[in-house]
Amino acid sequence: MEDLSMHTMDWVVLASYFIILLAIGLWASSKSKKESSKFLAGNSLRWHHIGFSMWGTNVGPSMLIASASAGFTAGIVSGNYAWYAFVFIALLAFVFAPRYLGEKITTLPEFMGKRFGESTRNMLAWYTIVTVLISWLALTLFAGGIIIRQVFGIPMWLSAFILLAISAFFTIIGGLKAIAYTNVYQMVLLILVSATLTIVGIWHLGGESVIGGINTLADPNIVPSDYWNLFQPNSDKEFPWLPILLGYPISGLWFWCTDQSMVQPVLAARDLNEGQKGANFTGWLKILDVAIYIIPGVVCFALWKTGFFGDRLIEPDNAYMTLVSSLFPVGMVGLVIAVLTAALVSTIGSALNALSTVFTMDIYVKSINPQASSEEIVRTGHIVTIFGALVSIMITVAVDNIKGMDLFNVFQSVLSFIAPPMAAVFVMGVFWKRCTTLAANVILTFGTIFSIGCGILYLWIIPQATEHVHFMMLSFLIFVVLIISMIAVSYFDKAVVEREPMTVIRNRLSVSVTVAWTLLAAVMIGLYIFFNGN
Repeated sequence: MEDLSMHTMDWVVLASYFIILLAIGLWASSKSKKESSKFLAGNSLRWHHIGFSMWGTNVGPSMLIASASAGFTAGIVSGNYAWYAFVFIALLAFVFAPRYLGEKITTLPEFMGKRFGESTRNMLAWYTIVTVLISWLALTLFAGGIIIRQVFGIPMWLSAFILLAISAFFTIIGGLKAIAYTNVYQMVLLILVSATLTIVGIWHLGGESVIGGINTLADPNIVPSDYWNLFQPNSDKEFPWLPILLGYPISGLWFWCTDQSMVQPVLAARDLNEGQKGANFTGWLKILDVAIYIIPGVVCFALWKTGFFGDRLIEPDNAYMTLVSSLFPVGMVGLVIAVLTAALVSTIGSALNALSTVFTMDIYVKSINPQASSEEIVRTGHIVTIFGALVSIMITVAVDNIKGMDLFNVFQSVLSFIAPPMAAVFVMGVFWKRCTTLAANVILTFGTIFSIGCGILYLWIIPQATEHVHFMMLSFLIFVVLIISMIAVSYFDKAVVEREPMTVIRNRLSVSVTVAWTLLAAVMIGLYIFFNGN
């Protein structure tokens, strides 16, 4: 592996960026605590705030690096995970949001508590801890570790440790507040960087001509024609169409309809109409994912094929940063790494804070030590944070040992084994009144163990299984097993508790909502038609 080239000016920019963030953090920490309540939006968010918030949460630096990796190895087919999502964003808008807003909930465990009772709500705390450790911490550390490893040429475990150390350092001195305050601007900067990177790459590809670069991308002798197909044959190892068609809905349902971080902006909508328009805006923004996140990987592949990088061997997971270091001037490389690292540190810090909060408040105080003093709660939070950090490093190293997949499919495969239990519980809870509390609790406990256990066997213990069944198809089959199990348990469960019917907002759709969603559906169908048969 070839390390990333960093010049003195890059290091100066990198250091300056973090020094400025430290200064902002110290200033923010000195402000009155009463201002911290301002993050509570109430029910006041407009559609554009909702759309940008949901999209920004989804398209962080981890997904940027992973998408470019997929673009390098397989073209735009990974765009299915961005464009197919509009179906489940619509499901959020028209099925789940009317129920969430009708019940006036603030968290999704609260919604499950109203549907199934407090025992289910408490079990969701443990499920949340598992998802935070894997999807927030480990996968973010893995993506960030790739950058650190490329810069310094050090092992993954040490890269993950460095990121955790930076996060802890910023948290202690208050710098994490600065990163949180500037996150929006960092995301805008990342988007501008990716867009610029794509255009500059195409310009170089065409011999200093954008039109020439586009023609080169369309040349099947340079970029295989199937790089521009969203549907690949079922014989394709990485992106077969049937497993994606059946399996992605499980991850999509979990991520877009039941994940607190994604649904939160809709919960804070001014009203249902605004929430539905905000979700629609997210669907439009997701169209950009292919252009600014995946295409850079395709451009990197084309530049490599045309000899732009000489005899260098480009690793797919390093495609994005290779493009940055090769096309951007000295200083810009340091800036990009600084922004990527800061965004990663913010995610890691938020994840550690969420892990500590969920355990101490929802488990320790509620079930273990209800009379705990403030000092005991804080001490427990610190212990959980340290323990969670160590566990996340071990998971990160394990993820790094997954063989035969690019970074994008590593992400998707891990998430595909987390999603089925939560997706099953929410689907049955919303669509089947007969579903009982016992059925939900069985799936949240034993179903989670079963699903993640299958993932461990598939990804590490029996790696040859990847040759016989795609992880998305396995996710679908696990989901089906869990649904059947919930039906069986519900029918045999005699302790059926009568609960008040859930409040559902049944307002007539506004003209603007109808038009916006119809246009989005038409555009998405058009994109799928255009990007097939090449």
